[in-house]
Amino acid sequence: MNGREARAEMNHPVIDSDAHYMEFGPMVRERLRKIGGDKVGDAFDGFQDLIEAPLRMTPEERMRKRVSHMGWWQSPMEAYDRASAMMPALFYERLDEIGLDFCIMYPTGGGAFVMGDDPELRIEGSKAFNTFAAEYYAPYADRMTPIAIIPSHTPDEAIETLEHAVGQLGMKGVLINAVIPRESPAATEGDEKVRAAGPWYDVLALDSIYDYDPVWQKCLELGVSPTFHSAARNWGLRRSPSNYVYNHVGHFAAAGHATAKAFFLGGVTRRFPELRFAFLEAGTAWAAQLYADLIEHWEKRNGDAIQHLNPDTLDHEKLMELAAKYGPPDMVELMKDREAALFGAMNAFASTATGGIENLDDYHRCEIKEKADFKELFVDKFYFGCEADDRLNGVAFQENIHRGAKLNALYSSDVGHWDVQDMNDVVTSAYGLIEKGVMKPDDFRRFTFENPARFWTSTNPNFFKGTILEKEVDELLASSSH
Repeated sequence: MNGREARAEMNHPVIDSDAHYMEFGPMVRERLRKIGGDKVGDAFDGFQDLIEAPLRMTPEERMRKRVSHMGWWQSPMEAYDRASAMMPALFYERLDEIGLDFCIMYPTGGGAFVMGDDPELRIEGSKAFNTFAAEYYAPYADRMTPIAIIPSHTPDEAIETLEHAVGQLGMKGVLINAVIPRESPAATEGDEKVRAAGPWYDVLALDSIYDYDPVWQKCLELGVSPTFHSAARNWGLRRSPSNYVYNHVGHFAAAGHATAKAFFLGGVTRRFPELRFAFLEAGTAWAAQLYADLIEHWEKRNGDAIQHLNPDTLDHEKLMELAAKYGPPDMVELMKDREAALFGAMNAFASTATGGIENLDDYHRCEIKEKADFKELFVDKFYFGCEADDRLNGVAFQENIHRGAKLNALYSSDVGHWDVQDMNDVVTSAYGLIEKGVMKPDDFRRFTFENPARFWTSTNPNFFKGTILEKEVDELLASSSH
């Protein structure tokens, strides 16, 4: 079965929430020069050189410097697929052949602009690249729309770039850099031990040095739902100098896990109930684990439950009685000191074991009062991008695991990148999940049509206006409102 045949078996459209295009470097560089000047054009080349730098090292040099091995041979080499990834006109022509109705198009190299050290270049480079993307995909707007890249080292630069991309260019989707490596104040002040430990990672929603709420408010005002595609290949335990797969496996999930956890515990989904957030390219297995962990931790460490661990509740006299009956003499003698009795089993702790935290409820920012709040603030607000052939996509729909809920899995094929060996297989592979018993047909419809349609229209009901899916999406939203 090919993609066209698989699509013919369905009674609903297929929306791909994470299709990728590959920038043809020489052309994009010159277009960026015309839009943003030589500095922007040169930077695009410079980013590519920086990404490829580990590949130019010898294995011995990478080992000595403990530099992560990057992906090699990452681009499609079958000419038809390679051209389709670079040329919107050809990809557009092939959509019916592949089995796709509508695609959200993400860049490959252009996203590097949001990660640079130069604040001016992050903003001007992102603006120029978004202008290029908007112009490049304008003729195909009925079936494809490009994502705008949004730098976020500060809230101000994010807001400025959002206003340009959405307010001026009319772009309908945004990709926000959600993990910012920063040097700690102690390191900048000269503490070499702290500097040697490396950067800390700001996830924008918990313990950040900035208040990012104005960014989420701006997303609401502009009618865009934030998406995150953050990478963690070079973090901590993912720094093999020789094995790219070791570095790659799980890294999107690690970044998504950190970001989603921060947005939930930081109270962002409580303060902005109208917003929806999507975490791409990592499936739902990690999200299922996070959802369960958050609930189970709350059961034992919410504001009331934590009091069971309060040192004031320890019955010292009862403990002494038990020690006299069951403990060795030296333990009994030392246990007479109440402080020793409290913390003797964990000498690293003292009576100030809370670390000076005033509000001992780690869930206070999201104001969790009962278990039902978790569905409202996690399940209803978060969406998760899933590649076509991932059998664990079915985990999203197992209500018995998620306490009666279904996670919002988004069909997000990653078509155009190395992990799609044949573009014509992406819809076929996804449809095969029904045949393998991984998904039921109703859940597959949610996966490929309903969830994507609801996510992209959550802050912009007109997202699909003027596209080939306008009628079907309007009907879906109308039925949902009844």
